[in-house]
Amino acid sequence: MSLETPDLLQAALRRTRTVERRGRVAHAFGTTIRATGLDVRIGQECEILDPAGGAAIKAQVVGLQDGAAILTPMASLDGLSVEAEVVAGPSRGEIAVGDGLLGRVIDAHGAPLDGLGPITGASRLFPVFADAPNPLERPTIDATFATGVRAVDTLLTTGVGQRVGVFAMAGGGKSTLLGMFARHARSDVNVIALIGERGREVREFLDDSLGPEGLARSVVIVSTSDRPAMERVRAAHIATAIAEGFRSQGRKVMLQMDSVTRFARALREIGLSVGEPAVRRGFPPSVFAELPRLFERAGSAPGGGAITAFYTVLVEDEDGGDPVGEEVRSILDGHIYLSRKLGQAGHYPAIDIPASLSRLYPRLVSPARQAAAMKVRAWMAKYAEVEFLLRIGEYKPGGDPQADEAIAAWPTINALLRQTPHERIGLDEAWMALEALAR
Repeated sequence: MSLETPDLLQAALRRTRTVERRGRVAHAFGTTIRATGLDVRIGQECEILDPAGGAAIKAQVVGLQDGAAILTPMASLDGLSVEAEVVAGPSRGEIAVGDGLLGRVIDAHGAPLDGLGPITGASRLFPVFADAPNPLERPTIDATFATGVRAVDTLLTTGVGQRVGVFAMAGGGKSTLLGMFARHARSDVNVIALIGERGREVREFLDDSLGPEGLARSVVIVSTSDRPAMERVRAAHIATAIAEGFRSQGRKVMLQMDSVTRFARALREIGLSVGEPAVRRGFPPSVFAELPRLFERAGSAPGGGAITAFYTVLVEDEDGGDPVGEEVRSILDGHIYLSRKLGQAGHYPAIDIPASLSRLYPRLVSPARQAAAMKVRAWMAKYAEVEFLLRIGEYKPGGDPQADEAIAAWPTINALLRQTPHERIGLDEAWMALEALAR
């Protein structure tokens, strides 16, 4: 009889340990479960089985304490008994990616929500929680990403692989703008994550903002506000993993996430439940550590594919003082601010151009076009200075030539920045209009 080598023995031992590992629920309260007798790692998925019956509850390990695993469930704990067992699952979650996902609406576990049957044609597996690409292997962003929205393409030009935040108060028009991007942008695939949305708004977004044309080349991941915090967090990572899968095929992917604020609130709920201290306006440190890990997964990567990402942020007020908004703005490559004042005046998309910025604008736009755009921006700034005087009838023409120019150009500027949701403006057409205005 031959003797097995130590390496083979270790491999056999590992295979034995991964067949099935069971533990017991020692504590279950609120949104936290403490399980004993498990050999698990942070981030690993588990299932909670109750001998009394009922569906298995999926959970994820979020901490370790005194030899026990701390788990956060992805479903309600109603009906859970003291006899429940915990079964450790795979060491990392995975999602199958392929063209079969296009046109489908799925949940945070990859299961269909649209009633169209099982998903087929998605076979290659990608990790749900993955690391960002090596920063030194990222290609330089030098190609323009045409969104089909004239105000963005000319004054806030975005690059293929850029990550941009869309900031607005509730009802500020975020969903409408995302829908315009999804229908009009020159992307191969759209991946749209609706995190913490009201259930009513999901159907409205699919029918009104996205439409059949946008949905046909999109994958929509939904985790509404009533779902457990861990499921909302997982939905954001599932969407990013799907985008990474299509990027690996060399495709130009547009990732939209609405909203990062509700993702951060779900992280806060998990962090506080496991005993983290609140350090910034009630948010624990893990929230501000997790945001860059999520964002850095997007962008360009070796192989020709790229993820151009738009993340919406629900701000408390238009002064921009909330910590999540400040953190997101400091990490991303640009920000688009939507103004409630413009929306109330019927100006859509309600983009506040002077408050918005694309950090890659100088790299993507020629000097001549930059000069034209800066001239229009200068007119907008000057008009804002004299607007109050115009309203009360106290402005005297002739005293400030630049102000006179701004007032004369204002109706054309307003028309340039307005666009109906179903109107697509080509990139060349948009620049021709802006250059004609700046002459």
